[in-house]
Amino acid sequence: MHASTPLRPYDRIVPIIVAVALFMENMDSTVISTSLPAIAQAIGTNPLALKLAVTSYLLALAIFIPASGWVADRYGARKIFRIAIGVFMLGSIGCAVSHSLTEFVLARIVQGMGGAMMTPVGRLILLRSIDKRLLVNAMALVTMTALLGPISGPPLGGFITTYASWHWIFIINVPIGLAGIALATLYIPDVHAERPDPFDFAGFILSGLGVGGLAFGLSVMGLAFLPVGVVAALIGVGAVSSAAYIVHARRAAAPILDLSLFKLPTFRASILGGFLFRLGIGALPFLLPLLLQLGFGLTPFHSGLITFTGALGAIFMKAAAASVLRRFGYRAVLVYNSFISSAFLAACALFVPGMPFAAMVAILLSGGFFRSLQFTSINTIAYAELEPRQLSKATAMVSAAQQLSLSTGVAIGALIVEITLQLKHSQTMGAADFPPAFLAVSILSASAGLIFARLRPDAGVELIGRGTRGGAGDKET
Repeated sequence: MHASTPLRPYDRIVPIIVAVALFMENMDSTVISTSLPAIAQAIGTNPLALKLAVTSYLLALAIFIPASGWVADRYGARKIFRIAIGVFMLGSIGCAVSHSLTEFVLARIVQGMGGAMMTPVGRLILLRSIDKRLLVNAMALVTMTALLGPISGPPLGGFITTYASWHWIFIINVPIGLAGIALATLYIPDVHAERPDPFDFAGFILSGLGVGGLAFGLSVMGLAFLPVGVVAALIGVGAVSSAAYIVHARRAAAPILDLSLFKLPTFRASILGGFLFRLGIGALPFLLPLLLQLGFGLTPFHSGLITFTGALGAIFMKAAAASVLRRFGYRAVLVYNSFISSAFLAACALFVPGMPFAAMVAILLSGGFFRSLQFTSINTIAYAELEPRQLSKATAMVSAAQQLSLSTGVAIGALIVEITLQLKHSQTMGAADFPPAFLAVSILSASAGLIFARLRPDAGVELIGRGTRGGAGDKET
């Protein structure tokens, strides 16, 4: 079977089930951003305090993601996937019926616990149930759907809040979740490890404090949300705990996050290069709505409609990803597309009041097209050299790294805007305050190309079969 073999009906339904769950989780992390004032008024608090709902969700994700691989190995990926959807639904219902800030934040933490399991366990199911040579097509479908989540969240939240009620933002997760559980029961195999490792409790605590402290601290840095001392303490605890975990992982027999995976060139490039590339992409959903609303005076709904065009570009790339990778190879695509995608990100610095919306849409549409290709490439190359026994820990590490990189991107974007305001001795953000941030994060994203350039020319051949003659690309995996 050649790498270009189209997905069979079964090979399609599993990625679709996983993609819908990831869409629900990714969308919910951003959908409330345009609805905070309405929610705050309903539960008797102010929108600034309600930011706790966003950061508490992020914190729950960061803490529980590292444990996802072990839990799936121990109890079965299908069972944990269904439980994760159920927990996410329970948190969604809790959000909809909340009457106070405390209730709402607790419900968001429950949602985050479910989301922390859905994402990596969903990828694990995909890896263990889909032939490796079909992984690019399957992951392109998942990536396309997952990208729709954070981009469609703001306009969808604004639409629902404006024309219905903010409660429906969370209630719509219930029928989607029920459908996901039913489809998972019917179509997802019960994949699990035959001999799961013992649970690394010390590693769980250290990794949770490390990833959680860094992700939470970086996400609120520059947002004037918490005192500077508290933010510094969060980041400091995260950094110290991360360093302590590295020491622990070298001594532990079965660490919860297996750092030895970094010995694999493709996995190392995916994590490190992917981290740099996502810095810019993480900042984009944060910077662009602010620019359009504060700089251009657009409503949240209208600005969300413009940012949504980036997701449309991702849809167009889905069908082409496998062919592009097979034609040019992973290394060439990852290197050159880092620069191309970053160039479209930098082009957002050209957005000024009076600029034709058609021009902005064209830039965002094209940028979404190339970003989708890059995400598909990064997400699949990570698993090119992995053995089946390494998959559960690899998916947990990939998810944790993604969460941290996106949070760091938001922090860097916010910090640069804040520095720009300070240099201008101004406290009011305008359109002219955002170009430096777009340029800075685009440079960081482009630097990922230097990491990918160190890959071998035949990197990822196991996934696409390019340039082989009965070799790695044709063997059974």
